[in-house]
Amino acid sequence: MSNSYYALITGGSRGIGKALATQLAAKGYHLLLVSGTDNILQQTAKELRLLYPSIDIQYLSIDLSSPEAAKAVFDWTNPYHDKLQLLVNNAGLGISGAFSAKPLETQLKVIDVNFRTLVALSYLFIPILQKQKKAYILNIASTAAYQTVPYLSVYAASKAAVLSFSRGLKQELSRSSISVSCISPGSTDTYFADRAEMGPSIKKIAARFNMSPEKVAAIAINGLFKHKAEIIPGNTNKLNAFIPRLFPKSWVEKIAGNIYKT
Repeated sequence: MSNSYYALITGGSRGIGKALATQLAAKGYHLLLVSGTDNILQQTAKELRLLYPSIDIQYLSIDLSSPEAAKAVFDWTNPYHDKLQLLVNNAGLGISGAFSAKPLETQLKVIDVNFRTLVALSYLFIPILQKQKKAYILNIASTAAYQTVPYLSVYAASKAAVLSFSRGLKQELSRSSISVSCISPGSTDTYFADRAEMGPSIKKIAARFNMSPEKVAAIAINGLFKHKAEIIPGNTNKLNAFIPRLFPKSWVEKIAGNIYKT
């Protein structure tokens, strides 16, 4: 049974985004899916329509690193603004390797997708979400937000920005109808490591601690509706976020650098 509300999910074609879309559809949310991967996005929409025939599922393929992306998404969703209750800023991009060895254009795209467009979408949709009696913003950070990660420097910095922005925004909106949450997953069984061009040794380490996208999504949704500011899924990830605080930053950075350098 549909609850008649819509959820807008960026990066909704696969991974955590697809898992979030699937679980929100199961809760009766209509879906507005946005991604840059057109063929995969179409397939995801097709699958979800078969699974949930009573759910309205619309999708938009767009490059979220584009300066015009946020406004284009906002305009596209205009017919659904009266029923929009949930904004999920899930789209993410990473690049592994020495900062100076990677193209500047690629590094800036990481910032654009992970943070700039997220901020722009939040700004544009807050007035829309405030019209609902209850509304939610879910931002996706990373356990990398809790420490500097050499050879993943721009990605980690962008996710630290997402986490800080989310907590600040939650306080600013604390007297409104909007609840803001931020989830910081660790290693997750998605295509991220391949797209970020991580080496085989890093992938091997990550595979030991991988959580499924479905598990991460379930924890995210549970925390979101409980109005949690900060969500870290899994005990291992909680430890990974906390332990670096106990040691000198230079030690932590050296260890991380040795891991991600290969």
